[in-house]
Amino acid sequence: MQNRTTAIQITGERRENSMKKRIANALSSARGLLNSKSGDQMTGWLIVVLVVVVVGAVFMTLYQGSITSIWNSIVTKITSLLS
Repeated sequence: MQNRTTAIQITGERRENSMKKRIANALSSARGLLNSKSGDQMTGWLIVVLVVVVVGAVFMTLYQGSITSIWNSIVTKITSLLS
């Protein structure tokens, strides 16, 4: 019974702290660094670039098969139109 309670707590925590919410929090923190007059703006921009690269890498990893099949269908259609 305790395992079920723990699983319910973990599921609730994942719903509350979803990836979208975590990314939004990271971008909000980076925006605060960019807007602060006393902070180093270069650090803020580096954080933004890092977040974009990480999110892009995760996206590419998760959806690589779909992206590949869509790209192949586009190339096939263009090739057939040019033939």
